Amino acid sequence: MGSPVQVWLASAGARPRATAHKLLLKLAGTLVDRPALTHDETGRPRIAGLAVSLSYTQQWVVVAASSDGPLGVDLEELRPRDFQPLVDRWYTPQERDWLRAQPDQLIAFLRLWTAKEAVGKALGLGLHHAGLRREMPLDAGPVESAPGLRLSYLPHEHAVLAVAAPRSAIIEPRVTDS
Repeated sequence: MGSPVQVWLASAGARPRATAHKLLLKLAGTLVDRPALTHDETGRPRIAGLAVSLSYTQQWVVVAASSDGPLGVDLEELRPRDFQPLVDRWYTPQERDWLRAQPDQLIAFLRLWTAKEAVGKALGLGLHHAGLRREMPLDAGPVESAPGLRLSYLPHEHAVLAVAAPRSAIIEPRVTDS
């Protein structure tokens, strides 16, 4: 059995980035002594001794931490948007076919988009280094294009939340007030 992955979700408040950093430090403090948040040259968050990831929108923040990595999270709010140009540019033919067959195409689009972002973060590649073109599973489960990773979705009424973690990891979600 793998290491637990703590995933905390909270309201973003007036300053989502600052809220995400504060929440990540609070979470990290439950796992290591005196955590210090730094960022690498690409802006990716780092806390010594942990695999960490964060994402935020105008309304929500999500942070994740584990003693085992790799780890990536992404969160997108459910709101109307024109996603077809992104689908045409970044999704594989199989992903496009699957998306067209879904009854709620916005949710289907966001599931694949958050998956691509979470996996890109977990691999340390982000979206600029083939993250968006990487084929994703069409449901939760192993990510064949990223051996060793498993994709999970956590329920949320107003957003789509994807977690990419080691296949053996146990995801432990928690909603917090910050």
